[in-house]
Amino acid sequence: MADHLNFYIDGAWVPPITPATREVINPATERSIGTISMGSAADVDRAVTAARRAFASYSRTTPAERIVLLENIVRVYKTKHEELAKTISTEMGAPIWLSKAAQAATGLGHFAQAIEVLKTYAFEETRGKTMIVREPVGVCGMITPWNWPINQIACKVAPALAAGCTIVLKPSEVAPLNAILFTEILHEAGVPPGVFNLVNGDGPTVGAAIASHPGIDMVSFTGSTRAGVQVAINAAPTVKRVTQELGGKSANIILDDADFPSAVAGGVTSCFTNSGQSCNAPTRMLVPASRHADAVAIAKAAAERMRVGDPFQEGIKLGPVVSDVQFKKIQGLIQKGIDEGAQLVTGGVGRPDGLPTGFYVKPTVFAGVKNSMTIAREEIFGPVLAILPYENEEEAIQIANDTPYGLSGYVSSGDLDRARRVASRLRTGNVHLNGAQLAFDAPFGGYKQSGNGREWGVNGFEEFLETKAVLGYAKA
Repeated sequence: MADHLNFYIDGAWVPPITPATREVINPATERSIGTISMGSAADVDRAVTAARRAFASYSRTTPAERIVLLENIVRVYKTKHEELAKTISTEMGAPIWLSKAAQAATGLGHFAQAIEVLKTYAFEETRGKTMIVREPVGVCGMITPWNWPINQIACKVAPALAAGCTIVLKPSEVAPLNAILFTEILHEAGVPPGVFNLVNGDGPTVGAAIASHPGIDMVSFTGSTRAGVQVAINAAPTVKRVTQELGGKSANIILDDADFPSAVAGGVTSCFTNSGQSCNAPTRMLVPASRHADAVAIAKAAAERMRVGDPFQEGIKLGPVVSDVQFKKIQGLIQKGIDEGAQLVTGGVGRPDGLPTGFYVKPTVFAGVKNSMTIAREEIFGPVLAILPYENEEEAIQIANDTPYGLSGYVSSGDLDRARRVASRLRTGNVHLNGAQLAFDAPFGGYKQSGNGREWGVNGFEEFLETKAVLGYAKA
């Protein structure tokens, strides 16, 4: 057990202005693994002051100077990769293999991508007599979640640093220890004082202070749609830029010419990875009504192969969900699915056999689901799959789009051109064809209530830039 009671402000670890603490709980054991301080608006103000002071000089650095800094971060990060993975698995429950291969690894991917973008990006462009200049947006407030913690921190921090911005970060208070280690990496890599600042705390206090602060020029938020709405409300009076990556209820359309065993089993794995705690998880599997029974049998077998248990145990596919609050929410939604008449294929309420302690959820599959049911409408954020039958391709597209969300979509077909046509009609920010994975150079973000703005790649980098037109710049 360790205490981390200081915040990182202006290049140093400093105590909070008003002492207040919170325990960090290991979801596999339900025991405390450390204590953090919970910040206040006064701590945010102190961090913003440091960031604004640092912006004056850091924003004037050259791309070449920032590339050197990012490369230093990558070098130090690599030495901490194993420690980051262990920390993530301990505080939020991802299996250690996933933390090593994806959770911690994505941080390196985003920094490497930011370096590549910065090497070739044109910050100036002449149009007639006008010079179009892209400049850093300013001080950026960042509010990040617990489910893919380092991924969401790095995909914001890396492009912001590359663009020349300064930062005030509030990571999730549920899983904050990885962010503390990340901060130590940046400090060791030589990030100048005030360029990056960390204040722990909760959303209603520190998050609201960041969103509303007049000294912050932009807020980048990842979390629930409900919380995202509150961030936007808090930010509105200062008319700052707000980018949001919010909830999802992604449809996985398996067409009648798909390789069913592969597509259905792959869809189950994608839905359940990270214990279903991914905003882009394909939680609604749409299958032809004539193949519904086949899909159910394949999904049941795939779900029952998923070993649940200690994140550090070999062969485990699913660890616990992150907290007691999350566990209870998922249990309630599973019960809702049963109560509303969906067919429970496997899983259900309660902990898996042999796991009386820890926030473990049974891998659960429902079949015969209607898109009006709660489990097809609400983001469950747990290992729960809903299988919905459709009569024809047109109905599949209609069901897929019948949601307030629009983060991701998935299409499987034996005919790539057909898959592309269906993809063109899905109202989502991402569409995965035949199991294609995310790419660091591709934009990530959603339509509708899944958010606004984009992260990752060039698009994510440009979110941290303002556009200036200098008229009369060129000679006649």
